Amino acid sequence: MASVPNVQVSIETVCESQIQEVTLDGQEIYTQPLSMSENLTKLAHKIDFSQDEASAESQSKSESEKNAEKEQAKTQPSLWPWDSVRTKLKSSLTEVSVLADVLGIAREKRYMVLDPVQSEPTEQRPAAQLMAKKKSLQSAANILLEGAEKLKKSEIDKSAAHSDFNKELMELRQRWKLKKVGNTILGDLSYKSAGSRYWQSGTFEVRKKEADTITDSPMSNPSGSTLEVIIPSELEGVAYVQVSVEQISDLTEVTSAYLTLPSHASSNLPHGATWRHKLKAAQNVLFCKELFSQLAREAVQIKSPIPILVVGNKIVATLFPGVQLCITLCHFSGKDKDKKDKMPPAINPEHRYVLEHSLHQLLREIFFANINHSMPHPVTATIGMTKRRRLAGPQGCTSQDLLDMIQTETLLEKIIKQAQHAELRLSTANTVDELCLSVPDPQITAHWGAYNEALESTVKISITSMAYETYRTVLSLVVGTDNVKAVNKDGRSIQLSYEQQELKDFLLSQLSQHQVLVIQSLTKFLGWQVLSTSLATGIGEMEKCGNTSSLLLTSPTASVQIAIRSGPTLGQKVYIQTLPQKPTDQRNKDIVTDVKWVNLGGDFQEIDIDKIEGKTFFR
Repeated sequence: MASVPNVQVSIETVCESQIQEVTLDGQEIYTQPLSMSENLTKLAHKIDFSQDEASAESQSKSESEKNAEKEQAKTQPSLWPWDSVRTKLKSSLTEVSVLADVLGIAREKRYMVLDPVQSEPTEQRPAAQLMAKKKSLQSAANILLEGAEKLKKSEIDKSAAHSDFNKELMELRQRWKLKKVGNTILGDLSYKSAGSRYWQSGTFEVRKKEADTITDSPMSNPSGSTLEVIIPSELEGVAYVQVSVEQISDLTEVTSAYLTLPSHASSNLPHGATWRHKLKAAQNVLFCKELFSQLAREAVQIKSPIPILVVGNKIVATLFPGVQLCITLCHFSGKDKDKKDKMPPAINPEHRYVLEHSLHQLLREIFFANINHSMPHPVTATIGMTKRRRLAGPQGCTSQDLLDMIQTETLLEKIIKQAQHAELRLSTANTVDELCLSVPDPQITAHWGAYNEALESTVKISITSMAYETYRTVLSLVVGTDNVKAVNKDGRSIQLSYEQQELKDFLLSQLSQHQVLVIQSLTKFLGWQVLSTSLATGIGEMEKCGNTSSLLLTSPTASVQIAIRSGPTLGQKVYIQTLPQKPTDQRNKDIVTDVKWVNLGGDFQEIDIDKIEGKTFFR
């Protein structure tokens, strides 16, 4: 029979869990496999720690068998994984037993006695020992006395400083918003409670000064305050918003955004400033940054014929042709002195403090409106509804009226209109003053209103002649944002643009008309008769601007006639006509015997007014 070769067969267990239960419908429920920790616990339970090693040694074995087992143990690895742990525990038990025996022998003194080793006797000196002890006690007493003095002084300073700190903290809490987060006291400088949406938090920290800092010299702590505030670095220093109106010669150069700080703003807060000054300056910096941020955001959103430019920390808007409004954020923290020296030199324009105040007031009005709403009428109505919207229903307002109520002007549009009015008002005043200096006769007097609105001003102009102040020409000018309205004495009004040449031409026309009207009023007292008068003569030389006024007078005897022509640019011209007198006997021989036809004919001759004596045109 042929031999069958040896074949190695590998048998592996099926990687399936044991069946825990078989339901009635034939579904098998398996047990969950053990985790690593549960498997380790299962193996540890299999260890028999109660087995005695002495029973194994009592078995009779030969020396050869023991040596063979030892060699086999060295050559073959242990199949039990906890064998090394058992060996170490056994050795530890042996050492602990030996230590317990040694301690028992040394303690009970029945088996062994430990005698101390006697040292050599030293020479005793009572006097030296007494002096050494006395010196040691004296040094210890000095140390204790110094410590007691320091403790006493620190307790007094601590109580006083703690009392001042509580007072200042109470004052700080009355003026600023404070909250305690853990062991830290935090304050808020922002206007978020008034509806502000600025991203910067404005949080500051309140601390108590160290005792060493409080007791320092007055130079380092001149205020003597026990409280200090930690301001964020971006809110340190001083800041303000500079508003100026610049005249530009070249309309293409509109992006010159160089910044030069005035001399009064180049200094930081004084050394040793109190927390009151620091918080006030920091809140002013935050307010100026929020104001400029809102203006820059509105400048991008406004759609105007001439775009509003935002360059760095400067906003440039065009008021009139060749006139720009520049709003600049100036912030000096005291850390950028080198950068300031590297800037190119620039002429600092005149700062308009009134417009800066208006900017601050406009933003504060927005904050005030956010927290102060009008009370509802009736009480069941919606809170915050204005009076105009409440009356929209009873008055029957249309949808367009409601849309007009909702639409409001932005902060930048308001300040641009105020700047336009301020610039137009200044230009109007300069034009009137220049005209007063250039035209000595007649006299011009301007009375500006003491109470004006932000977008409207009035000026009353009186035109009089020297020594004839009884008759005067009065007119009013209403200066708006982009136009000037002139109202005459008879109620007629004329709309003028922002061009000052139109205003100048209008005033010159009024001056020329005033001359004619004054002469016309004087003829009543002198007995002369007015033959004709016109404020718009269509004959003669044409004026560059305005109309020419004319007046024709005759003497009481009808022997002399005077023609007066007054124009805005050509001035006054006087013509005289003298009629010859005929004898009475020759007058009777004429066919026409009426007296009014006696004197006919003759040419008007111009009179050189400069050669006539007198100070004015009337004298």
